[in-house]
Amino acid sequence: MSIRPCFIDGTFELFRAFYGAPSQRNAAGQEVGASVALGRSLLSLQRQGNFTHFAVAFDTVIESFRNQLFAGYKTGEGIDPALFGQFVWAERVTQALGFRVLSMMEFEADDGLASATQLFLTLPEVDKVTIASPDKDLMQLVSERVVTWDRSRDKEYDAAAVLAKLGVEPRSIPDYLALVGDTADGIPGVPRWGAKSAAVVLAHYRHLEEIPDDHKKWAVSVRGAQALAEQLVLHRERALLYRTLATLRCDVPLALGPADFLYQGVAEDQVHTVQEELGVRLLR
Repeated sequence: MSIRPCFIDGTFELFRAFYGAPSQRNAAGQEVGASVALGRSLLSLQRQGNFTHFAVAFDTVIESFRNQLFAGYKTGEGIDPALFGQFVWAERVTQALGFRVLSMMEFEADDGLASATQLFLTLPEVDKVTIASPDKDLMQLVSERVVTWDRSRDKEYDAAAVLAKLGVEPRSIPDYLALVGDTADGIPGVPRWGAKSAAVVLAHYRHLEEIPDDHKKWAVSVRGAQALAEQLVLHRERALLYRTLATLRCDVPLALGPADFLYQGVAEDQVHTVQEELGVRLLR
């Protein structure tokens, strides 16, 4: 049997549904609209028939081991309570509909997706792993057998597309994010470095430690090179920390095998219970 896995950033999909789907409340007055929309979106994806195995990863707890490394890393502060309250609902809906749920506690959803990807890359029957997310963090996983997929734009990113979009190869994305920062994750980046300068330098040097301290030794021409070099020297240790924060972990202990991700249909008893509690039919 051909194995065609699709791994989905459930946290992103829940956020997207919350800000794009109509509000709905159950009999207890709880907001459930995003969870309902998420479930229906996943069913629509499965019914297209393009994939055989699924995993949906959630940030069950927003904070992760990265918060212990850097105090400024993202937290759950500022998340709309109506959205935050649906994290549990989203996982229950996803599981009831037959999708393997990866609930991340110490790690993040992206780490779960990275680890599931690594697991399936050990199988010769897998020609391609598709990671359904527009997040540039996940583009670091792109390789000959891994692509990311922006569902809303129906655009797939292989290595060439990543290079065209960001100006760097997938393997350099953690270094790129360390330099330019990532506001969504609370990574401030290195002063004066922007997307263009980082792309030009990393297109040649690939990784932070390969960039010479002296801008006169750079083999690329960048506007403001002296100031960029000075800031990198001043903040190099911090930049290496930022890269660690931006690097996905592929060693999350999932305690699952490939067969556990095979989609085998909805869990009828769970769907019935969840639909009763939501007050909304998920199956149409």
